[in-house]
Amino acid sequence: MALALTACGRIWNQPLPEGESVVLKPAELTTTWTGAKGGTLTLKPDGTFAAESVCGNWMGASDGNWGGPRSGSGTWEDDSDETGTAVWLSFDTKGPKGDDVGNALSALRHGKTLMLWTRVGDEDNDDPHCILTRDP
Repeated sequence: MALALTACGRIWNQPLPEGESVVLKPAELTTTWTGAKGGTLTLKPDGTFAAESVCGNWMGASDGNWGGPRSGSGTWEDDSDETGTAVWLSFDTKGPKGDDVGNALSALRHGKTLMLWTRVGDEDNDDPHCILTRDP
């Protein structure tokens, strides 16, 4: 039985980060968010952002996804609804094959800590999630 389960792949996916979905106001979003490895994402009130070695699962239509850190600038959109906040990032610089590059981050609250997060890589792997927290 164990051999059969091993042959079919993992049973459990990487668990979601601890926290509850939260709706954030624009003023709560427009700040600098920092990753565990020091990368930063600054969301500005004018709808632009600056990223410095920020983690993510960057998507391009034909470029595929890659999970390495990315630096640059672009625009962001607040995609909140009554269940929570998501932020869509679109980099100004195109991917290797000329595709738009972007990522969606979801908002969570764990205690007093606000975070933006996304999965990185295949969810069946033990790839760490990209988790950004707000600077105080």
